[in-house]
Amino acid sequence: MTQTYIIAEAGVNHNGSLETALQLVDVAVAAGADAVKFQTFKAEKLVTQAAAKAAYQQQTTGADETQLQMLRKLELKYEFHFQLRDYCRQRGIAFLSTAFDFDSLLFLVDEVGIDKLKVPSGEITNGPFLLAHAQTGKEIILSTGMAALGEVEAALGVLAFGYLGCEQPSIAGFQKAFSSLEGQSMLKNKVTLLHCTSEYPTPAHHVNLKAMDTLAQAFGLAVGYSDHTDGLAVPIAAAARGAVLIEKHFTLDRSLQGPDHQVSLEPDELKRLVEAIRVIEKAMGSAVKTPQSVELQTRAVARKSLVAASSIVAGSTFSVENLACKRPGTGISPMEYWRLLGQTSQRAYQADDLIE
Repeated sequence: MTQTYIIAEAGVNHNGSLETALQLVDVAVAAGADAVKFQTFKAEKLVTQAAAKAAYQQQTTGADETQLQMLRKLELKYEFHFQLRDYCRQRGIAFLSTAFDFDSLLFLVDEVGIDKLKVPSGEITNGPFLLAHAQTGKEIILSTGMAALGEVEAALGVLAFGYLGCEQPSIAGFQKAFSSLEGQSMLKNKVTLLHCTSEYPTPAHHVNLKAMDTLAQAFGLAVGYSDHTDGLAVPIAAAARGAVLIEKHFTLDRSLQGPDHQVSLEPDELKRLVEAIRVIEKAMGSAVKTPQSVELQTRAVARKSLVAASSIVAGSTFSVENLACKRPGTGISPMEYWRLLGQTSQRAYQADDLIE
């Protein structure tokens, strides 16, 4: 049985506080998540001074400040990462963080020693940044929100190029790397795609979970789902549809100030999500349609057998008048009814006796 990898996305819900970040780790551990993920960036390297907030950010944090001003307050200080990494190791949960700039990427890889990288949806067309991720040689989770299929393929071409250690980047070089057997092998070994819809929260009718199938068929890669909907139903459905990874934002308290708290799960909800996905994993079973061992006793009780509808004298003929189908199912199957019609009974039967 393959276990769904569950990432509890703390993101920026620490609001710049190490104490809050450590509490978020505790919540993720208590919920049973496999990993807790944060975001690593320097605000000045991420956005321009004039960059506007997204609509949902304006709704949750107001429109009177720029995106840069907002992000400055949400930075996770570099020195906090080491304490969080060590605390995660102590608590037995994987520590992950998404880099949003080159310096942060190198910091996570070279200094923090992170072993799995997440490329957010907004960077899927950032060729130089994609290349830098692949050149680390680390496993990559590539989120595909806002992307068309061709853009996903182009991004995978850059990753294949970087993994192969090719020189002189070019569109043609990326395409060649993607099409090569070596490039495809590297992608299959290193990359997990995440389907998601980059709207916060995402209305159910814009989730398009069937796109998970399209991604899997188009690229032959492992596919997961990053969820931005309200509630638990959609990520649970994604797990049932075969997502190898589920990512979901969580917070200590949805009423806290910040852009993502309102679209995040609270601790008890995160725990229920993990529990539900673990149940789904057990329920998936195999593709073989066969009676389960727990059904065998019920089968004997619930199915029917051929029985004598009335007294049958030895040497008489089985007929529609003297045969019936009744429980229990421990005798001859009613599927044999037509074969018995017209045959001679080798013994006498009382009404309701099982036909032998």
